[in-house]
Amino acid sequence: MDTTIRDHDDRFEILLGGDVAGVARFADDGVTRTFFHTEVVPQLRGRGLAAELVSHALENTRRAGKQIVPACSYVADYVRRHAEYHDLLDTTDA
Repeated sequence: MDTTIRDHDDRFEILLGGDVAGVARFADDGVTRTFFHTEVVPQLRGRGLAAELVSHALENTRRAGKQIVPACSYVADYVRRHAEYHDLLDTTDA
């Protein structure tokens, strides 16, 4: 699969063949990035696109020096399954 990921101020998009195949939306607040929605177009689900997208988004967040609030269930599940991202979790309210 030939994918590209585009970074925007409020979302990450994964493109497949030049078309947007999925999106991870977020909002930044200081050093915290809240991921609130991740979606892949229905006909492309099950190909690992969401995982590729979220992995990229989390690496970008790490480079930006931010912590995350995984309000999106997909991002929360992804982080729970991938210990290498546990350090990104914002624990200020925990």
